[in-house]
Amino acid sequence: MARLYANENSPLPVIEELRHLGQDVLTTYESGKVGQAIPDESVLAFARANGRALLTLNRKHFIRLHPAQPDHAGIIACTFDPDFVSLAHRVHDAIEQQEQLASQPIRINRPAR
Repeated sequence: MARLYANENSPLPVIEELRHLGQDVLTTYESGKVGQAIPDESVLAFARANGRALLTLNRKHFIRLHPAQPDHAGIIACTFDPDFVSLAHRVHDAIEQQEQLASQPIRINRPAR
């Protein structure tokens, strides 16, 4: 099980399925930080301070942040996929394959159709 922080653009059905799969997911809404236009650097810092890997669809911004702030609890950057259950399972499988998430940028891509 991983501790994740899902930022505002993470679809709720993905979060629900990840929870069903046993992942511990905290949302931006649950943390009281929704709708505040918080800079990406601060989102990543919040996740790190709470020992949570960041789950996001804002992949380009956070992958670029990794070299500048490599001391994080993990970044899971996903390509949007309207098949939310499939996306959640790909995230779950990627997490399960990692020995640790800390300081790791993980890319989850939509499969070719």
